[in-house]
Amino acid sequence: MQIARTVAEFRALRASQPGPLGLVPTMGYLHEGHQSLIRAARAANATVALSLFVNPTQFGPNEDFTRYPRDEARDLAICEAEGVDLLLMPSVEEMYPAGASTTVSVGPLSTVLEGAARPGHFDGVATVVTKLFTITEPDRAYFGQKDAQQLMVIRRLTEDLRLPVEIVGCPIIREPDGLAMSSRNVYLAPEERTQALALSRGLRAAVAAWDDGVRDASSLRSRVREEIEAQPLARIDYVSLADQGTLSELEGPVMLPALLSLAVRFGATRLIDNVVLEPSS
Repeated sequence: MQIARTVAEFRALRASQPGPLGLVPTMGYLHEGHQSLIRAARAANATVALSLFVNPTQFGPNEDFTRYPRDEARDLAICEAEGVDLLLMPSVEEMYPAGASTTVSVGPLSTVLEGAARPGHFDGVATVVTKLFTITEPDRAYFGQKDAQQLMVIRRLTEDLRLPVEIVGCPIIREPDGLAMSSRNVYLAPEERTQALALSRGLRAAVAAWDDGVRDASSLRSRVREEIEAQPLARIDYVSLADQGTLSELEGPVMLPALLSLAVRFGATRLIDNVVLEPSS
């Protein structure tokens, strides 16, 4: 595995690597969810690159940038074990040199749900992903479905800017008890961790209702809320049932593919999760 800490170093290494190249962008503190992305990239590409960069521009002023979990030695060991070929580990100054002022904004998809709860978040995501694609020149890039809105924003970005990158979405990886894997799970106190299981439990309840023929949007959202509101430590940011293509909130009978998503706080920790509801053919 070769490691680059500057753009120039990475480009020099990239030039000698065979294609196609698959990129796995991460903020580090790698877990099994990230490993599943690396494995998907490894299966389809001659070269696998991973970026490890905690991007400050996607964090709000009161969010957890400074305490976001970091463990470089552990991340390096995981990358080595998973067969990563190129690792990009830039500093903030390398990615955002003095005087940098360009921001990428994707528009309506980035202003609802996570975008409404975290103003400016997706501008930061879109900007850093555009930089990473420009630096690494991947043929494919791999992102997890857990960040479903992020995946939609990146697909929109890539299509709008006509970037020559195939965006590959990969399934959510969960803990054995159902909690979606996230680097932020380490923040949860034991009781918060137990109560956080209501997120996946609520989504499963809605899926079960859907499978039983329930199509009313309010009823489906209520199945999720009932599970979460029963947890005294949970504070719901949103429970959304939206058009999977536009993220417009749905009302009445749901007749098209829909994204059922949520964001919930336990103390200072904010967790997200989702599931896609597909109409019967």
